Amino acid sequence: MEVSDYARALAAEDESLRAVIARQETFWRNPKYLPFGLINGVCSLVASQEDIADASARLDRFRPFIRARFPETEETDGLIESPLRPIPAMQEALGDAWGCPIPGRLWLKMDSHLAAAGSVKARGGIYEVLKHGEELALAAGRLRLTDDYSVLAGDDMRDFFHQYTIQVGSTGNLGLSIGISGAALGFQVKVHMSADAKQWKKDLLRAHGVQVLEISGRLLQSCGGGAQGLRR
Repeated sequence: MEVSDYARALAAEDESLRAVIARQETFWRNPKYLPFGLINGVCSLVASQEDIADASARLDRFRPFIRARFPETEETDGLIESPLRPIPAMQEALGDAWGCPIPGRLWLKMDSHLAAAGSVKARGGIYEVLKHGEELALAAGRLRLTDDYSVLAGDDMRDFFHQYTIQVGSTGNLGLSIGISGAALGFQVKVHMSADAKQWKKDLLRAHGVQVLEISGRLLQSCGGGAQGLRR
């Protein structure tokens, strides 16, 4: 296989890359390397280990609810996980293309098939909705941390959450995750989307009872519409 023009340009500037292309043993040191302590400190400013542990515990508490509201998570006991699929044909094709068989088994991590919302953004969006719902229920005395969270799937809790509205500006996967998970708890959900967003996404949200507000324009205008709605 011929090296692309882009790769040739990179190789012209990098001796170690030329060695890799020539299949020569080489050692590459990242010129942008930073000490672990520095990187770890910066990451901790965004999310500490305590934050991560707190999020993990919350998702564990919500597993009975997720399993009840999203039956496709039955096999994973309420965990939203990407299915793994072996792709032997791709493995063989890559080996033939590069003239170097790939040992073992090659797997595809299918974030496109995540339960509930079908994208990698399902985790972040759904987590934010669950966290907000938990905080509201705890503050109102409708839930305890030691409860079986499947109680949140009951009609009385749906009525409780229906007092509140969640709004988001999105033309894609984030809107799906917020909309679907919010509706699953019982929130009133409004997703501000540009009019040229994909129709199937609008249809899916509406099928879950989400109010889709179409705005002439693109993502920034949609987000602006969501912010104005919140202010009103």
